[in-house]
Amino acid sequence: MLLHEATRDRAHQRGDATAVAMGNERLSYMQLEVQSNRVAQGLLEVGCGRGDRVCLFVPKSPLAVTAMLGSLKAGCVYVPIDLASPAPRLAKIVAAADPSVVALTSSAMPLLDEVVGVLGGLRSVRVVALDSAPGGDRFCVSLAAADLDELPEVPPNVPGSPDDAAHILFTSGSTGTPKGVVISHRNVASFLEWATAYFGIDESDRLSGHAPFHFDLSTFDVYGALTTGSELHLVPPELGLMPRDLAALIDREQLTQWFSVPSVLSYMANFDAVPNGGFASLRRVVWCGDVLPTPVLIHWMERISHVQYTNLYGPTETTIASSYHRISAPPEDETSPIPIGEACAGEELLVLDDELQPVPPEATGDLYIGGSGLSSGYWRDDVKTGAAFIPDPRSPHSGRRLYRTGDRARIDGGGLVYFLGRQDSQIKSRGHRIELGEVEAAANALESVREAAVVGLASGDFEGTAICCAFVPEDSSATTSAAVRTAMRNVLPPYMVPTRWLVLSALPTNANGKIDRRRLRELFLEAQVSRVAPDRAALRRGEVG
Repeated sequence: MLLHEATRDRAHQRGDATAVAMGNERLSYMQLEVQSNRVAQGLLEVGCGRGDRVCLFVPKSPLAVTAMLGSLKAGCVYVPIDLASPAPRLAKIVAAADPSVVALTSSAMPLLDEVVGVLGGLRSVRVVALDSAPGGDRFCVSLAAADLDELPEVPPNVPGSPDDAAHILFTSGSTGTPKGVVISHRNVASFLEWATAYFGIDESDRLSGHAPFHFDLSTFDVYGALTTGSELHLVPPELGLMPRDLAALIDREQLTQWFSVPSVLSYMANFDAVPNGGFASLRRVVWCGDVLPTPVLIHWMERISHVQYTNLYGPTETTIASSYHRISAPPEDETSPIPIGEACAGEELLVLDDELQPVPPEATGDLYIGGSGLSSGYWRDDVKTGAAFIPDPRSPHSGRRLYRTGDRARIDGGGLVYFLGRQDSQIKSRGHRIELGEVEAAANALESVREAAVVGLASGDFEGTAICCAFVPEDSSATTSAAVRTAMRNVLPPYMVPTRWLVLSALPTNANGKIDRRRLRELFLEAQVSRVAPDRAALRRGEVG
């Protein structure tokens, strides 16, 4: 079944039930069906064909969900755009996606205008306005919202296959150019088949939607809700890191499932926003995208003891998550790591050595993933696809593939897998997967910087890993870290801008003349301002505010 077909079925079964909510805005299943049908008809009206890309310059909202479904119903592939990113980076994504249509709202119109300016035009790309957006200085609207209202409210008859791409999610790229991960209907449906059964999601559920739509965690939020007929409650972006407001939202909307990156759970614990015995409606707390500190898990479990706690693990390339581990009781040891667990149904986790042979139990190796969640690869990039997705060494001519995650791991005697960190320059910060090479490339492209290097450093707080930039200025009297930080904000999204800085007369090098990144980390540690960490026992007692 295609992803949008399940929503169609729900609309006919319980059309008046709430499908998507955000603040005071509500869309019923039938409203979502009708409005997405009109979007699909509009895309076909302007000439979209099966497999064409639709870039969504649409803020997080029920309207964005409508645009996603409308794109799928037209046989298209949607590309969610991070509206917090600067125009130069988005221009790279739009150019790589090569869309037939850009769908936008009025609030995103100035940003699209900037992107078009960077690109030097949109060429044959049509623009569809989903609200009252009139057009910009550098582009015109091909189809207005008023035109959409006049189109048929029935779904178009467009053939499709579960192997068709549903969306392309652009992630950080080591060369400075974001790379697009192609995710099919089948990839998502396979995960949902396992997840909705394992978590027992049904029509009585009210699911959180914390992640932004360009982040793969949101795929579970959106389609986990819409395929089961439950309610999706989108978390407004401005509440993303406001712990007490998030807690109030859980109570006000009577959420039954909370799903987010671990940093959000850490933030809520650190600001004492987890009410002792509260969140009466909550049934499940689920996290993915990074390591949850064990003291934070203990804090949550001791305060909210009636819910099911589950750790999910999986990179974007394997569709949302590939493994899971349910924690039934608070860990007794605050230093004990939380396993990433065992493979979800249809998935396989392998820990292999340099010769692609399985390592013994408890030995450290490289983590590979196989199974139904594997993406077909990176959009129009056979070289990167071939490097990351390799033939299964157990049957190299079978057509089966493994994804090389770049993570280190071990399997214990009971078969549980433990994540042990990255083997390359990729880090996780606040749940975002970031290639430090892209950040470094941005720094080195600045005219005010002679040379720069970027490293990651464990931060011990909700960031997970701090992005640290050391640079040599062109003019030491005029270039400050504040100036470089401001310049990088113009080319990188906020979560990729370094938070720690060193101004040096020269970058340290090793005997081979390469940048000595180990020494750089030492320099950052030496320069780090001493901060008093919250007492863990006090954190657990709720005494830290």
